[in-house]
Amino acid sequence: MSRELMWLTLTVILTGLMWVPYIVDRIAVRGLMGAMANPSRDDKPHSPWAQRLLFAHENAVQNLVIFAPLVLILDVMGRSTQSTMIACAVYFWARLAHAIVYTLGIPVLRTLAFAVGFLAQAVLVLAIFGKL
Repeated sequence: MSRELMWLTLTVILTGLMWVPYIVDRIAVRGLMGAMANPSRDDKPHSPWAQRLLFAHENAVQNLVIFAPLVLILDVMGRSTQSTMIACAVYFWARLAHAIVYTLGIPVLRTLAFAVGFLAQAVLVLAIFGKL
């Protein structure tokens, strides 16, 4: 497994686990049966941090749709360089930072973490087109 695929795998795992604290909050707020019930407009609202984590998770899924194919295209092309490996690692850490600062409600750092992840994706695009 290439380093890029390893970072993709870790990013998928991170994204796949981000819902767990959100659901724990749902159980704490609504009780176990309330958490398992069908959603209703009358449901008690989640804690503010859990709502932000839900938004961070949705954003992570939306960006995984871009990141994963880029990594897979590079893998099929056999283009693994120091730059692509670093970009994939940076992407993972940027997404983790994004989730944390979004959940904590720190807007400027949230935007910076998102931008770093976007730039890491841009590096992968450049590598696909042989510009790196």
